[in-house]
Amino acid sequence: MRTPSLPSRSLALCALLSACAVGPNYKKPDLAAPPSFVSTQVPDGAAAPRADWWNAFGDPMLTTFVVRAEDQNLDVAQALARVRQARAGLQQATAALLPSGTVSGQAATAHLSTDTPTGRIVTQVAGAGRDLETYELNANAGWELDLFGGLRRGREAAVADYQASRAGVAAARLSVAAQTADTYVTIRGLQARLAIARDQVETQRRLVQTVALQYAKGVAAELQLRQVEGALAQIEATVPVLENARDVALNALDILLGQQPGTCRQELAKVQPIPSVPALGDIGTPADLLRRRPDLIAAERHLAASNARIGSAIAEYFPKLSIGGLIGTATTTTSTLFTGGAFQAQGVAGLRWRLFDFGRVDAEIKVARGQNAEALAVYRLSVLRASEDVENALSALSRRSQQQETLAGGERALARARDASFAAYKGGVVSLIEVLDADSRLLGTRDARAQAQTEAARAAIATYRALGGGWDILGPTDGRI
Repeated sequence: MRTPSLPSRSLALCALLSACAVGPNYKKPDLAAPPSFVSTQVPDGAAAPRADWWNAFGDPMLTTFVVRAEDQNLDVAQALARVRQARAGLQQATAALLPSGTVSGQAATAHLSTDTPTGRIVTQVAGAGRDLETYELNANAGWELDLFGGLRRGREAAVADYQASRAGVAAARLSVAAQTADTYVTIRGLQARLAIARDQVETQRRLVQTVALQYAKGVAAELQLRQVEGALAQIEATVPVLENARDVALNALDILLGQQPGTCRQELAKVQPIPSVPALGDIGTPADLLRRRPDLIAAERHLAASNARIGSAIAEYFPKLSIGGLIGTATTTTSTLFTGGAFQAQGVAGLRWRLFDFGRVDAEIKVARGQNAEALAVYRLSVLRASEDVENALSALSRRSQQQETLAGGERALARARDASFAAYKGGVVSLIEVLDADSRLLGTRDARAQAQTEAARAAIATYRALGGGWDILGPTDGRI
């Protein structure tokens, strides 16, 4: 049997070593998750929401603002810029695994000194003077052999960072869409409350006028007049507060759209109904949350990147081998630049080993392991907080919807009471004061219902955001660029 030659054995050893990479191989943490959310109240067989969940509210203007915000928002622009940075980092890490090459050339002229050893030697050569010209053209190539996988671990980290940046864009879009929808609903709720408050002011003014007339005739006491006047002042004071809150929300919406405050005020001047709460649909399980919520995907990818960097740090224990070569020409005259006599070549084998620097390597490995432990804690905490967000949002949605239904029933009852009071007033049974008082109670309940309706819609938005938006799972990328 023929024994392999030394070069063959060397190449086989290099191939074997190049297939290995030092450091721990990444394994996604296995996090325990309950089978379902505590606050789940979704009927079986309900359809899962789409990625464009904002369309479920049935408000075309809401959809318009969300789409504009995703295109114009500056937080999304920052996230997209981070993706471009991560892609460039991945390109660099990929290029580090490949040979590098350069082409260089130079032309030089010199006037030699005869008082230097080099000048004396050159001028003593027959036919040589003190003036010297040189021309050189070379092609250089070099390649660091990644025998222990340090460069491959670096690329592994770059791939994970790139994937995290892409998940970060999805998280930014989800956050911006949710904030835009929430701000829009808040504006509509404040507009509804302002209309109710102005009706309350008008009703209370009529009541003050009626009591003042009775006071002037000596029928009503001054105490009663002052009480209704104070109630009027209290209601009037709520109007500027609501107007200020509306203006703040309008300015916030402009910022979300990436434009100057005040831009969209005219567009939203016309009062529209508060968007109704859509049916939520199948929300899945806590385990599904890990696969679809983009901020959790980003946190898990950062964990994978930190794990790969442990291997990069450990690789510093081992020697770095590189090979290089040069092919070119060098001459003192341009006419002989491409002749056989001007040809030159060079081969280089390099070794770099931090043999006496293991103390620093130890510290670098400890830093990498510490960063990995921190990333793991961040990921676990992010999962817990995501579950908390879902439970809180589901609870708020359920409770606010119940509150809205209760107040709707109260509003219907008070509307009937107001109608009965007005009928009795026309029959001369009760005074106008009772009618106006019934109006005031009805408007107060309408205001409370408008608040509950607004908060229910906001809770629905918070639920979509907590659950990761639409149920289109964000799949991992393979790191190709």
